[in-house]
Parts: sequence; C-alpha cells; structure tokens
Amino acid sequence: MIASFESPICVDFCRMKAFVLSLLLSLCYGGVFAQARMTTAEYIEKYAWIAVREMENWQVPASVKLGQGILESSSGNSPLAREANNHFGIKCKKDWTGPTYIQDDDEKDECFRKYSTVQASYEDHSQFLRKNQRYAELFTYAPSDYSSWAHGLKKAGYATNPKYAPLLIKTIEENRLFEYDKPGNTPKYQPPQPGNKKTDAAITQGKNKKRPSNGSDLPDFELDRQRGKRPTERNNDVQYIIVKAGDTFESLSKELDLMPWQLPKYNDLPRSAALKPGDRLYIEPKKRKGQERTHTVKPGETMLSISQLHAIKLKRLYSLNSLQQGSQAQSGQILKLR
Repeated sequence: MIASFESPICVDFCRMKAFVLSLLLSLCYGGVFAQARMTTAEYIEKYAWIAVREMENWQVPASVKLGQGILESSSGNSPLAREANNHFGIKCKKDWTGPTYIQDDDEKDECFRKYSTVQASYEDHSQFLRKNQRYAELFTYAPSDYSSWAHGLKKAGYATNPKYAPLLIKTIEENRLFEYDKPGNTPKYQPPQPGNKKTDAAITQGKNKKRPSNGSDLPDFELDRQRGKRPTERNNDVQYIIVKAGDTFESLSKELDLMPWQLPKYNDLPRSAALKPGDRLYIEPKKRKGQERTHTVKPGETMLSISQLHAIKLKRLYSLNSLQQGSQAQSGQILKLR
C-alpha cells in the first residue's frame, strides 16, 4: 500500500526530514559563528612587530598604525579583515591593480583592496599615507605625537566617523600602544598566519626584491637581530640600515666591512657629518632614478632628504630638474625622479 501525502506516515516523515535539515543548518551556522574571535590583546601581540618595522621604514608611528588596525578591523575580526586581510579599510581607488573585495560601506557594493597577507596590508597602509599628498602634513608631526596624528588623519578625510580622532586616541592610551613608539622597543617576532610560509621580507607586493630562502620561517631581519647582526632593508632596490645612537661613519664602516669613504659617498654626506638615530643610511650606491616619477616637495624637505627618501643620487636629482648644485627646491614644487 502506497501512503498518500496526507497520511500520518508521510506527515511524520516530512517533519523528521525538516528537523534533520534544521539541525544540520544550525550546526553549520553555529560552526561559523563559533569561530574564535581575536581579543585586542592577542591582536597587539600578533601584529605589533609589523607596526614597529613599518614605523622604522616609513615613519608612521606604531601606536597609530596598531590603533587604526584595531579600530578598522575590529581587532582582526571584521569580514574585510578575515576574508581580504584588509586591516585598514583601504578602498580600491584608481591606482589599485590588485585583487578586490566587495562589501557595503558608505555606499552599496564598494570596492576594497584585498591582500594575500596581513603584512601586505600593513605595508600598503604605510605607502598609502606616505605617498598620498593629502596626508603629507602628518609627517611633519613628531612620531611620538599620536594625538596630532589622530586629529590629522580625521582632518585629511581618512574616516567619516566624526569621533574617529578621540576613538583612536582612546584605543592608543587604553592599550598603551605609545610604548611601541619608543626607539628600541621592538616586540618579539610573531610568525605569519598558519598556512602562509612567505617571509615578511618577501611580502612587499613587488616593491622590493624577494630574498633567497634562509631555511627558516623567520624573516631575515629577525634572524639578523637574534644573531646580533645589523638588520638591513631595501628602498628602490638599495640596501640601507637604520642609524642607532652612538653610530658613526667610522664604527659602521668597521661593522659592515666597508672602506671609510663608502658610506659618506653613498649618502651624499661629508665624512664629518654627524649621524642621527632613526635616519636611513644606505650601504651601497643609490640609483640614478626613483621608483616614482615625481615628488612634490613638502615643507622642511631638502634636496638631500628627498634624495635619501627615494634612494636616488643627489647629483642626479639636481641634473634631472635642471637645478644648480647646492640650491633648494621650493615647497610645493614637483621634482622629476626619472
């Protein structure tokens, strides 16, 4: 005998089927929502080392970078952070050619930048601020002046929230992020996310050369630090170090096994020049052209500082712009770099 759709047997079967389906859906969604959330303390511990490294390379205060990362990514828990590794809410803009992630924000279906790693997001954030003219004023503030940075970011239009500056300052102070702005306060290295075997030195979206494998999951700069060696980085494919207190041309030449004339020549400086802690010092010749096509002169910049910023020979910079040796460019002037 075949049961009709209205029979008690069929009704019970349909109810059982619906119950099982509901249970499966509950388990599925429960698994998604039960995904462990990262605490703010865990976020800081995991990514502070990147913020400090970016501060050394690009002069964006580590406290500000970490504070923005916490706010913009909800301590790494937002869908944009989890699915696109975008920790700073940076949208695609016209110059973005990489992967994208679409989600609603101020408007529906807005385009956001997508990164292969969190490290790449942190580095792109530094370059986004450093190379965007509307954020130029930020770099006139002291690295320890996180309050001016917070208000400057809001003034420049980084966020639409009218309370963004006080929120950022509160995040920095509540978590004592300003401690990471102090020279030498480098956090212990935290390894990349599970499943990602790229080293930090290679995650630069093609801006710097990839280094050969060193047989370790640690990036070269961390291995060097552990071995007591001076870490090196690259700008415009030119190696440089960060000057420490007490460094002189003489001491660094011995440490790096270079001739006494090389460091001053590579950096377009006289041998008698005093080195300033935190400055970038090239340990090989700078290039004849920069990665960027032009540079807009900011208040306080000199031809030498621009030469150092872009790792381009000072003499070549003068020549490219038909300027007399020793003269200075005016604020707002656009200089050719290639």
